[in-house]
Amino acid sequence: MALDPICGMEVQVAGARHTLRQKNATYYFCCSGCKEKFERDLTLAVDSWAPPDSVSPR
Repeated sequence: MALDPICGMEVQVAGARHTLRQKNATYYFCCSGCKEKFERDLTLAVDSWAPPDSVSPR
């Protein structure tokens, strides 16, 4: 599981439909709307959230 950096929802990594590779990290999104918001506000989003690789699995 990964966390959507916009809304914080848990996203299943396997088969994820909405992803973005940026600066050696892959971000996972619950929907296209969150991905689009992230892309619009990329600087703010990256500064506000840790890369998904740093999120501990449950």
